[in-house]
Amino acid sequence: MIGITARAGEYRRGLLRAAERLSPEEAAILSDLERHGLQVPQLRDVLRGGHVLVDDPRLYEAWRAGKGSHPRISSHHRDIDKKLYPDIGMRGHVVREKLHGRTAQGTWVQLEKTPAAFGGSKLPSLDDLRHLMDYVVYRFTGSNVGPWGLSRMTERHPMYLSPVLAMPTSLTPPVARSLTEALRRIEANDDVTAAAPQLAARFPPPDRPDLAGELGQALSGTAGRGLFGNSEVWVTQTPSPVAADVLREGREPPAASSWKAGGTS
Repeated sequence: MIGITARAGEYRRGLLRAAERLSPEEAAILSDLERHGLQVPQLRDVLRGGHVLVDDPRLYEAWRAGKGSHPRISSHHRDIDKKLYPDIGMRGHVVREKLHGRTAQGTWVQLEKTPAAFGGSKLPSLDDLRHLMDYVVYRFTGSNVGPWGLSRMTERHPMYLSPVLAMPTSLTPPVARSLTEALRRIEANDDVTAAAPQLAARFPPPDRPDLAGELGQALSGTAGRGLFGNSEVWVTQTPSPVAADVLREGREPPAASSWKAGGTS
């Protein structure tokens, strides 16, 4: 995912080299985000420090238990009880400093360019001063300073993954009847347009009394345009000379009889 994303857009140097040293803990975070709907184009903002909200509180505990995780002080989501749900940091080659915490509905996460260790009786370190410089950049540009660039996806304008938007409601009897009739017509048409209508007639769909009640239950987990979403597509394999000639000249492909036994030409 990182390799594909890095082909489009500008990043700070060293992203691909850092990706070669990706730790299992870093990979788990990116994998969890992908599982909750992250697409390759969106990964660009994540790597640049975009603020991400995921309506899944289980991620907070899973990432909190990861190797190298430690409590961190941050100014994000002040409405959360930080004693009960402290913000958690973790360092890595790609994430640099991963910071995550709880929200009222789930988990937030953000990658930072410079780790910080404010608090306690420790004197400010060089990293703390650099972190303050990143904050000044944020104040002037309105963009988060991530490990590999700047992102406009801030806490005020975050990226949402798997938002809980569904609200159960009941249908009025007339609407339910009309919807059920429409769904039955669709199923009947599916039988007629099947590849083998005679075979389809022998295996009719199950007679379900409440077709309308099944709406919204067909897709389990997350649904959308898939991992690659609006990604650009690159071809890295060597194209077949025969296929290239056919496409270029519009010729018919070679007849099957011209191929030798064993599948080689």
